[in-house]
Amino acid sequence: MPTPNELLAAEGKTLDDVIAPGLRVLFCGINPGLYSAAVGHHFARPGNRFWPTLYAAGFTGRQLPPAEERELLNLGYGLSNLVQRATASAKTLSAHELVEGARRLELKVQRYRPGIVAILGIGAYRSAFRRPEAVLGRQRERVADAIIWVLPNPSGLNAHYPMPSMVQSYQELRATVQ
Repeated sequence: MPTPNELLAAEGKTLDDVIAPGLRVLFCGINPGLYSAAVGHHFARPGNRFWPTLYAAGFTGRQLPPAEERELLNLGYGLSNLVQRATASAKTLSAHELVEGARRLELKVQRYRPGIVAILGIGAYRSAFRRPEAVLGRQRERVADAIIWVLPNPSGLNAHYPMPSMVQSYQELRATVQ
């Protein structure tokens, strides 16, 4: 567990993508939190619901700890972020940063060719892709040739979104992947 000083020092750090060519799904978070940047793994804060949701929705055979994030590659899944720099809250990101993140994501998708890009956060998707009316689920638009699927943000800061509903949203994507 990082110390308060280590968390402060993580501001602005980045995490490497967990990515390979031809993934079935590239899960794309908004940006790393300070805890994740401090420990060097995606969705690492204990209150983050990404790993439990991925397991409950059937993407993994067991709940992976963040330190085993690279195991996702063996299952055909990967991890990235719209904005690379770590912050205490995604709310501090500017609309410009999100739009630029969408442009960088498109280049990444052109290079690695995942079948589906799952954006984890409806608000971030709406801003980054300039789709203010978007709803959760499959989108009409694509990024490069990949299907875009918007899922709820698993952050503990999004706790108003109940876990059963989150799992259901992820299961809908899982059914499409199968």
